[in-house]
Amino acid sequence: MPHILAQSVEILTTVLTLAGMGYFLAALIAAQAFLRARRAPLPTFSPGVTILKSLKGLDPSMIQAFRSHCRQTYAGEYELLFGVSSLDDPAAAAVRQLQMEFPTRRIQLVECPLSLGANGKVSTLVQLAAHARYNYLLINDSDIFVSPRYLERVMAHLAPQPDGSETKKPTGLVTALYRGRAHSTLPSHLESLGIATDFQAGVLLSKMIEGGLHYGLGSTLAVSREALEKIGGLETLVNHLADDYELGARVDKAGFRVALSAEVVETAIPAYKWRGFVDHQLRWSRTVRDARPWGYAGLIFTHGFAWAVLNVVASGMSPVSVWLLGLSFFLRLAVAMTVGAQVLADHQVLPTLWLVPLRDMVALFLWAFGFAGNTIVWRGQRFRLKQGKLEKAAN
Repeated sequence: MPHILAQSVEILTTVLTLAGMGYFLAALIAAQAFLRARRAPLPTFSPGVTILKSLKGLDPSMIQAFRSHCRQTYAGEYELLFGVSSLDDPAAAAVRQLQMEFPTRRIQLVECPLSLGANGKVSTLVQLAAHARYNYLLINDSDIFVSPRYLERVMAHLAPQPDGSETKKPTGLVTALYRGRAHSTLPSHLESLGIATDFQAGVLLSKMIEGGLHYGLGSTLAVSREALEKIGGLETLVNHLADDYELGARVDKAGFRVALSAEVVETAIPAYKWRGFVDHQLRWSRTVRDARPWGYAGLIFTHGFAWAVLNVVASGMSPVSVWLLGLSFFLRLAVAMTVGAQVLADHQVLPTLWLVPLRDMVALFLWAFGFAGNTIVWRGQRFRLKQGKLEKAAN
């Protein structure tokens, strides 16, 4: 019986290793397709746009992120609205400093005291949107760094389709890939590496397989008021954790196209300790599992290198298993370098490639643990996640 069990594990891990190698090859193809597509010229379209930012607390690098939004070489008009639940929030002082540094920019600090649902961020955004003067809204996280041509490149995708265009759906929302800027701790580097070499590869592959994106990423959500009104406004998202995913999915279902910009932004990864890292990773995992249960189950095939390691152990280091491990590692590094270094221009990827084996083994464990419940920790509070919605959980 033990022999049969060991043989079954060896066969299973061999199959999963081969499937993982297939995933790596598909991810490489998707990355190359994205690189080719982003060389295409963009139309000129510079409508007025309101940037909405929901703030809670102050991160040391946040003011730098704010400044990057004020240094846009955008031909059209734009404004920045920052929302806080209380003017005593430390982030309010950073916004006032920004107003002094950029007196010619339209920068407004808005107190948003109402709690409209479990998702405090969206609650603030709903109240901010009432103050927006333009027909296009752009939402991104408070710690997002952008290039001077960010608005130009993102808003170009919302240009009206020319007569006779093969694209039948008008674009209602634009989102963007992102890379992470790690801090000094090992968990911070592992999360940054995972974003650059795994998560964004999955986004590109889903775009290729599904014929386009059907969800949004919190790094950038540029949406037209027309599309927003069709889905009932931001108010419909106040109890959802994955508000970025939901916004894109609802815009897509309303008959609009979700576009992926060639622009890549950057987010600051906190200097996590292991507890904070695990909480954050489980929040991601269980959010994805709740939103796309079959897609989450399918992530079993994305852990090809980890399965190859387990296959070597299960087979007693058979020559075939060692050969599969070597080939899987080669493909895994190819994905890391193509997506992380080439697509995202993440300069941290190459110096931290040696962490890929550790990161992948940890990721497999966290993926499996993602099935073990529906409780998540967010902003220091525990919630239960059910059908995308948040419910307070007992501590």
